[in-house]
Amino acid sequence: MAQFIDQSVGFLREVREEFRKVSRPSWPELRNSTTVVIVAVLIMGLLVGLMDQIFARLVQLILK
Repeated sequence: MAQFIDQSVGFLREVREEFRKVSRPSWPELRNSTTVVIVAVLIMGLLVGLMDQIFARLVQLILK
């Protein structure tokens, strides 16, 4: 049991040290990154939707 507690305490110390190394983005960086992600998701969604429509119509033509 004592070994488990020692390992847990050591782990929590390492976690705290790693958190100190984390750099957080500034507000403008965060806003720009969020905008890029949203635009990329919208573009990919449109492409997937377009491909779905094309393949659905091809399947309908084949099955007729």
